[in-house]
Amino acid sequence: MHPSPPESARPAAPRRRTVLTGTLTAATAALVPACGDDGGPAGKVVASAADVPVGGGTVVAAEKVVVTQPVEGEFRAFSAVCTHQGCTVGSVADGLIVCPCHAGRFRVTDGSVASGPATRPLPARRITVAGGEIRLA
Repeated sequence: MHPSPPESARPAAPRRRTVLTGTLTAATAALVPACGDDGGPAGKVVASAADVPVGGGTVVAAEKVVVTQPVEGEFRAFSAVCTHQGCTVGSVADGLIVCPCHAGRFRVTDGSVASGPATRPLPARRITVAGGEIRLA
């Protein structure tokens, strides 16, 4: 039987990274640090929580993401690329994400199709919310 190597000779355990999917509430976000592998903030800031209206959202065309706040303190993100023909969605109004190319509409709650021509929902994007900042995860 071989003796165990001393603690200093053992390889460090890999660092684990928490990635959140689905609904992230402000209360949950306060409990989870938004950190990258180096301990710094994870992901690029795409919006301020204060800039995402309740019941609506904001399109961040440069990042091809749309961030929504279906109810106060609950943030979601989806690809801003329409699943019909690849146009970038243009606006969020009345609880719907609107594609300007062919008038497709998607729900702010889950990215599902509210009216076509698209037949597939907008894919969800992972985000973290901390300190009033919304970051891609």
